[in-house]
Amino acid sequence: MRTPDRPSAFTSDSARDKYYAVYDRLLAELWPVPVDAVDVETRAGVVRIHRAGPAEGDPVVLLAGAGANALAWYRYIEPLARTRPVLALDPLGEPGRSVQRRPLATGAEVGGWITDVLAAVGAERAHVAGFSAGGWAAVEQQRGGGGRVAALTLVDPGGFAPLPRRFIRWALAGAVASMLPRTLRHRMAGVVGNGVLREDGLVELMRAGWSFRRRVLIPPVYTDEQIREVSVPVQVLLGERSALLDARALAARLAGIAPSWRVEIVPGTGHSLPVEAPDLVAKRILTFPRQAQDGTATPRHSTSNG
Repeated sequence: MRTPDRPSAFTSDSARDKYYAVYDRLLAELWPVPVDAVDVETRAGVVRIHRAGPAEGDPVVLLAGAGANALAWYRYIEPLARTRPVLALDPLGEPGRSVQRRPLATGAEVGGWITDVLAAVGAERAHVAGFSAGGWAAVEQQRGGGGRVAALTLVDPGGFAPLPRRFIRWALAGAVASMLPRTLRHRMAGVVGNGVLREDGLVELMRAGWSFRRRVLIPPVYTDEQIREVSVPVQVLLGERSALLDARALAARLAGIAPSWRVEIVPGTGHSLPVEAPDLVAKRILTFPRQAQDGTATPRHSTSNG
């Protein structure tokens, strides 16, 4: 497993400035509610937080996947922020407004900077929702004993199966298709199974981020014992046709080793589940913490009907 020995960074100051220009414009265009940008010092660098919603209450913390940042959650901010404080983070190691200063060589170090953020904002019972690599990072925060988290939602998360070759092919096909003209790119979204290709703003941001050099840890696969170390309520949402995971195989595995976890397979979706079923995912993020607190989060290992 490759261990990062340097922080992720842009290739040049001019590349960084061009990315920031696209980022700032898309934030203004896509973000549907007022937002406060806050920078927090952590053990590995400065983390940009976008805060929305009421000032009081247990926050929802959103962690994007590889190559993405807080803007990836733009469709979620308005429904989530109606009732809960929302903290959308630009993850360290990924393109965005956060600035990584130290390499993140272990899962514990990745989880550590998340704990630092939660401590800085005074969160004691956050609900952390992480997609793909963000889901793995959320689990690492829990395994590191950082506390401050009441529940997890893992959306097609990394770390639960070896990285398959089909995922590499899927990612490469998406990168190539992202360079096509808009109409053709939208058509290709169904062909390659990647709903992000229909998101014009996110594709533009992804293209701008090609000047960013990611030096990140590839999530190792959790053992059964490591999964059992997670002590908070967990729900897992899986794309039926995910290129990253065999959804049914993982659901069966978790039913045996983590029977209290709520696991749901979402029909007709792939690894880009957050953009392919945003209403369903937002609903699950909102309802699960309340169910977990009330003790009504009944374990479920099934396929969703909506």
